[in-house]
Amino acid sequence: MKVCVIKTSSMGDVIHTLPALTDAQRAIPNLSIDWVVEENFAEIPHWHSAVKQIIPIALRRWRKSPFSAQTKNEWKSYRTLLQANQYDAVIDAQGLFKSAFFATRLANGIKHGYDRKSIREPLASLFYDKKYAISYQQHAVERIRQLFAQALSYPLQKEKGDYDIARHFISTDSIEPYVIFFHSTTRDEKHWPEHEWRNLIEKVTALSVQVRLPWGNEKEKTRAERLAVGLSHVVVLPKLSLHELAEQIANAKAVVSVDTGLAHLTAALDKPNITLYGATAPTLIGCYGQNQHYLTANSMGNITSDQVFSELNLLIK
Repeated sequence: MKVCVIKTSSMGDVIHTLPALTDAQRAIPNLSIDWVVEENFAEIPHWHSAVKQIIPIALRRWRKSPFSAQTKNEWKSYRTLLQANQYDAVIDAQGLFKSAFFATRLANGIKHGYDRKSIREPLASLFYDKKYAISYQQHAVERIRQLFAQALSYPLQKEKGDYDIARHFISTDSIEPYVIFFHSTTRDEKHWPEHEWRNLIEKVTALSVQVRLPWGNEKEKTRAERLAVGLSHVVVLPKLSLHELAEQIANAKAVVSVDTGLAHLTAALDKPNITLYGATAPTLIGCYGQNQHYLTANSMGNITSDQVFSELNLLIK
């Protein structure tokens, strides 16, 4: 069976789709998946063995210069690649007008998606041939798993979803124990105060456990350097690719993170993770997987380093 999956962004949403692929692959032995995804996240679907081809889309970049020659050429190439195959099913797991209009409607095959009462943008459901009522009152991973099971006609197993990608990144080399702190995110209200990060780093390094601080841009790098200044057993990592970050996560003892896409990547790699929620609620879109722990408050400033260390110390013993 050849299936086209539409899930373009963001990082967390793309990662949340992986367990549905695992379900489908176990139920349909000859399954072959093509995946339409934003170019910045195109690396992620490659990690799953059910995915045979990535069809990158660049809406985020194209909308900045929609009439340029480069955009027109790239759009033509994208459409050609998307329409090169006849699919047994096209599943829009994004549920947005942009995913339905720029991807789902163009793909060849019966189009599946959420019905208008189960979707963020009801207009998108007009582009689907088959529509499914799937409750919002459950985690996003479970919604996608149910969508796939109904679209592809297999019984959904009751056990927790399996991302099935962690084995690609585990190293057998003996290395100094370390933890990773994901200290940066896109929204200011999701950040944890730097003095709390510093306090936590001091507590962890006192146990002779190394702390590694990643970053993705110059502002994040500067923050990492501030957190590390004057402290031993703290490493500000170089700029890493997503694959290299996954390797770092997979071989860590544990992770502490704010609400960011990399927290979801940590969950997908079955790595113990403490995620801090002060501006958002984890109920429906929190980190999903094995050994995922939440600390919640009505603001990030009300989560203390003592609370985090108490939880983390249990994970790194």
